Amino acid sequence: MDVLLTKLYEIFTAQILDIGGNKFSITAIILSLSLIVLTFFVANLTSEMIRRSLLVRMRINRGLQEAITVFIKYLLITFSCVIILQTAGINLSSLAVIAGVVGIGIGFGLQNLASNFISGLVLLFEQTLKVGDYIEIGKLKGTIEKISIRSTIVRTNDDLFVIVPNQRFIENDTVNWSYEGHTCRIHIPISVAHDTDLLLLTEALLTAARHEPRALSTPVPEVRLEKFGDDSYDFVLLVWINSPSDNEPIRSSLNFRIAYELKAKDIKMPTPAREIIFRNSEAFPSLRYPPNLEEKENLPQPRLSEPSISNIADISDDITTRNLRDLLRRISYFERCTEVELFGIIARGYRKHFDIQEVICRENDPSDDFYIILSGAVEVFSEKANQAIATLQEGEFFGEISLLMGIPRTATVRTLTADTVLFVVERQQLRKLLIEYKDLGEQIALKLSERQQVSISLGLLNEEELQKSQLAALSWIRDRLNNLFGINLGKNL
Repeated sequence: MDVLLTKLYEIFTAQILDIGGNKFSITAIILSLSLIVLTFFVANLTSEMIRRSLLVRMRINRGLQEAITVFIKYLLITFSCVIILQTAGINLSSLAVIAGVVGIGIGFGLQNLASNFISGLVLLFEQTLKVGDYIEIGKLKGTIEKISIRSTIVRTNDDLFVIVPNQRFIENDTVNWSYEGHTCRIHIPISVAHDTDLLLLTEALLTAARHEPRALSTPVPEVRLEKFGDDSYDFVLLVWINSPSDNEPIRSSLNFRIAYELKAKDIKMPTPAREIIFRNSEAFPSLRYPPNLEEKENLPQPRLSEPSISNIADISDDITTRNLRDLLRRISYFERCTEVELFGIIARGYRKHFDIQEVICRENDPSDDFYIILSGAVEVFSEKANQAIATLQEGEFFGEISLLMGIPRTATVRTLTADTVLFVVERQQLRKLLIEYKDLGEQIALKLSERQQVSISLGLLNEEELQKSQLAALSWIRDRLNNLFGINLGKNL
C-alpha cells in the first residue's frame, strides 16, 4: 500500500510540462484548472448578484442591465485568469508569440465563432437590440430573453426558445418593434368584390378598428385602397397599437371584428370568376345558354308581386338608418358632397347610436369630441341653472363650446328619441374637416356666438373673456377657430 501511494505521489508531482522555463506537475495543472473553473462560477454568481441587488434597484432598463452584467462577468473572468496564471509562475509575455500564432489559426478555423463574438459585443454596447425587445428576423418573431457573447435567445409567441447566432442580427435586416418607444402600426389586408359599396366598406373597417380596445384612437385608424385585383378591390386597414408583442392577438381580434362588420353590412368577399369554353358545345345540349326565343317563350315565368308603397317606405327608411352616406347627405353642409368627398368625411369620424334618455356628455366633464346629429333629437340641459337650454334636431351639432374654448362641458346633453344617431368627430379630425368644409366652419361660428350669449345670460360662461378680446362674439369665435386649429378661416368665412 505504501508503495502504491509512493508511486501515485511521484506521478502527480512529476514535472511533465515546461512553459517559459517553468515546469509544472499534474497536481499544479489540476489545481490551476480547478481555480479557473471556480473563477467562471464565482464571476457568474457575482455579476448576477450585482444585477439583482444594485442594477434592479437603480431602475435601469432590462437590456442595459444585461449588458452591464455580461461585461462585469467577462471582466472578472479575464482578470482572475491572469492572476491565477501569474501566480502559477507562467510568464504571459513569453506566451505572446505562441498566442499570436495560435490566434491566427483560430481566426481561420473559427471564423464564425469570432464573428459571433464580435457581433455579440456590438449588440451589447450599441443597444440597438436589448433584452425585452420584440423583434422580427426573417420568419422568426419573438422577445429577446438573453444576449450572450456568442448567441441570443429569443422566446417566440409559442413560448419556444430559439438560439440565434449574433452574426445573423448584424448581417440581416432585423425589425425591432420596440425600438425608440412602444408604438407601431399593423396592416390588416381585406379584399372585397367589385360591386361593393366602398363607403359602406370604409365605415365597416373603421368601426371594427374603433371597437378594438387595444387599438389606439390617436393616431387614428386609416383605410387605404392598395390595388385593383382581377376579382377584387384590395384594401388595407392601418391601426396603431402600443403593445408590439401583442400584435398577433390584436390582428386576430381585428379580423374577427371585421368579419362581423362585413357580415352585418352584407359585404361580400370576392369570388374568382372562371370562364369555361367547350370546343364541341353541340355534345352538351343541356349547357346551351341562353335558350333560343322559342324555348324561352315556353319557359314558366315567375309571378312577382308588386311591393306596396308602405313596404317601399319601410325599406327606404331601413336603408337610411343603416347607410352613413345617406345620413350625412341629409345635413345641409354635406348634401352636395361627391362620393369621394363623403369618403373623406367618413374617415374623419364615426357614427354612434344612443337609446332614449341616454346621457351623451355630462356637465363639467372634459371632452374633445364634436357631435353632429344624423337622426333623432337631443336636449341640452343645464344642471347648474336646473333648466333646459335647447332642443337640437337632425342636422344640428353640439360640443363645440368646450372644444373650441378649452373648458369643461357647460351643459349635459341627453337623447329625446330612441335610436338617436350622432356623427362623432374627434378634436384632431375636426381641424381637417373645417379645412375641407368652410360652410361647416361658418355655421359653427354663427351657432357658437348664439349659444355663448345664452350661456352668459344663464351664468354658465364668464363674459370677461369675451370683453378682453375687444371683439364681437362672432369675430372672436372666428379668431379662436384660426388660432386653435392653425387654419385661416377668417378669409373664407
